[in-house]
Amino acid sequence: MSTWEQITIYVGESDQWHGKPLYMALVEQARQQGIVGATVTRGVVGFGNHSKIHTTQLFELSSDLPMVVTMIDNPQAIAAFLPIVKEMVKEGLVISQSVTLVHPLPTF
Repeated sequence: MSTWEQITIYVGESDQWHGKPLYMALVEQARQQGIVGATVTRGVVGFGNHSKIHTTQLFELSSDLPMVVTMIDNPQAIAAFLPIVKEMVKEGLVISQSVTLVHPLPTF
């Protein structure tokens, strides 16, 4: 087992970065920076700082669904990538935490 760093980024589906969805721009930047892995999950329902409920229901209060971007790498790589994330994410929430990688161990 080894210790890695994970960042979790909460943004809205409609958030943009230079004309492209923010979640996609974050993943592209992570890939360019050599981050080991990134995954985007689309939320079914949620609310954030403005307390407006976002849902996929037909009687939607808002269609701006929550998007959760999760990235993992060694602590040094994540620390180097965080300034880029801070520049890109204006209204989202960014969490960084140490995680223990149980299986599989990377082979690079």
